[in-house]
Amino acid sequence: MTTPNPLPGSSDWRDWPAGTRAVVRRRLSLAEAAASGQRWTDVVGVVVATDDDGITLRRDPARPDAPGAGERVLVRAADVEAARPLPPRPVRRPARPQN
Repeated sequence: MTTPNPLPGSSDWRDWPAGTRAVVRRRLSLAEAAASGQRWTDVVGVVVATDDDGITLRRDPARPDAPGAGERVLVRAADVEAARPLPPRPVRRPARPQN
């Protein structure tokens, strides 16, 4: 996973093109952390845009009917704990008819 302050010459999430599938671990706000008991959460999605302010992802959960599927999430640069690109989601093939 890349970090918010990578070493010189390393890959950085700010360089990822739109359409890259990725997971971003973001730091929760104090209120979110208090409510959940966690310090971080992961956002899996497709990169919509990146800039120095943060990364915008379109959620890409495993189930297309999952809550929040397709919604856009902006993760502020200061909240990015780690990030890494993911391979494209596998294409599901229809089940074979049984004889």
